[in-house]
Amino acid sequence: MGEPKIVVVDYHKGNLSSVVRGLARAGAAACTSDDPEQIRNADGLVIPGVGAFYDAIAFMRQSGEEVAVLDAVAAGTPLLGICLGLQLFFERGNEGVPADEGVDADVDADADDDASEQAGGPWVDGLGIMRGSCTHLESSRLKVPHVGWDQVHMTPAGAADPLLAGFAEGANMYFTHSYAVADDVDAADVLARTHYTRSFPCIVRHGNVWGCQFHPEKSSALGQRILKNFVSIVEEVGR
Repeated sequence: MGEPKIVVVDYHKGNLSSVVRGLARAGAAACTSDDPEQIRNADGLVIPGVGAFYDAIAFMRQSGEEVAVLDAVAAGTPLLGICLGLQLFFERGNEGVPADEGVDADVDADADDDASEQAGGPWVDGLGIMRGSCTHLESSRLKVPHVGWDQVHMTPAGAADPLLAGFAEGANMYFTHSYAVADDVDAADVLARTHYTRSFPCIVRHGNVWGCQFHPEKSSALGQRILKNFVSIVEEVGR
């Protein structure tokens, strides 16, 4: 298929050039776009990690990007989420939600009790590709945001996953975040966890959708390997 066309979804929240450069080094024809048709027709998609949950999903809804991403996923297009991009895959988050918007956790009939106690509302809906909530990291002892290199511990499913081919158990990757997936995630979707303030999923997969809480584009050679593995997945689907 030649170089696969991978679109980095631009929701107008920051500089995405390091992700594009990493994908290009990995062998993709990579570009950024906010055009729903380009998103829908890409060989592969990346949702990058810039900004807050509420602002990002609000822009994606208003711009038509959300429907385009979900259409592409339904058609089998591989999708990789990075940092906030991973968080947007889930049912809901409470980062940056204005007090007069969203749904309050204690009046949401479907709210998971543990997640509600952990974070409270108000909530805003995410893309809903995976089950679970994204909540603030809380600690009286450790610094939040969680910034720097930290260990990635693979599940058996992660060790066998093509995204993590050649990835070492316990490898250090670069994180910068204050929110993470809560305990109401489906265990079957978790490929790896990191332990900081709590044990949270740091790599997830559901079908043709993968996400990394860390930044592979900032994580040296092993991070680049993950991008290369994703490009290989996109190529395989396109054959």
